[in-house]
Amino acid sequence: MNDEIETIVIEYRFTLADGSQEVFYFRLDTKKLELLMDTSGVLPSWTELSFHQCPHCPLSVTTHPHCPLAANLVSIVTRLDRLISYDTIHLDVITEERTFSHDATVQTGISSLMGLVIATSGCPHTAFFKPMARFHLPLASAEETIYRAASMYVLAQYFAKKAGQEAELDIQGLREIYQNIRIVNKNITERLRDASTTDSLKNAVVVLDMYAFAFTDVVQENLGKLDYLFTPFINKTS
Repeated sequence: MNDEIETIVIEYRFTLADGSQEVFYFRLDTKKLELLMDTSGVLPSWTELSFHQCPHCPLSVTTHPHCPLAANLVSIVTRLDRLISYDTIHLDVITEERTFSHDATVQTGISSLMGLVIATSGCPHTAFFKPMARFHLPLASAEETIYRAASMYVLAQYFAKKAGQEAELDIQGLREIYQNIRIVNKNITERLRDASTTDSLKNAVVVLDMYAFAFTDVVQENLGKLDYLFTPFINKTS
């Protein structure tokens, strides 16, 4: 019997102005869509679950002495904290299907990387974004993120209905998911204040939180900007 775990590998390659590189290899369990990262070593105090623990966190210190999300951010903090937010880097993101290549600011590159890690970290509140991580789109724009998240949520309702559960299409559930994400973002930022010496990692979370804001405070307005895409469907059913 073969117990080897099938994996998805995503590579993030940061090329800095001096030509040096920082390369991250992320292996995801194909079935669980969680990071296969060894976090069993000695972890810094800012990763302890009780340190700025989210008020809505369902985990217990007894079973989870360390925040799974924070634990998966340690290598990123260790290797990228020295970088300044608005410095320019060249970013290559390599997946099995294609390679993305783009010049970006440090905070934008880290934000894209953190979006992948946060979704697959094992945090119960970010697990809803595993489908987006499976079809990861680096450096996604706000419009792309809104489209992908809303599409993901509606497809999830389709599968919920097939499973005999209640399904809802008014996106209220997605709004609640993002409200919870904003709480996670706030408390992760507090952890990073203690963990980092520059602003690049904290600002990367701020970028992610801007997308979360789009789904909490102005969700209907932002979704309304996409209605023109679906004119053929609306005309077909009218």
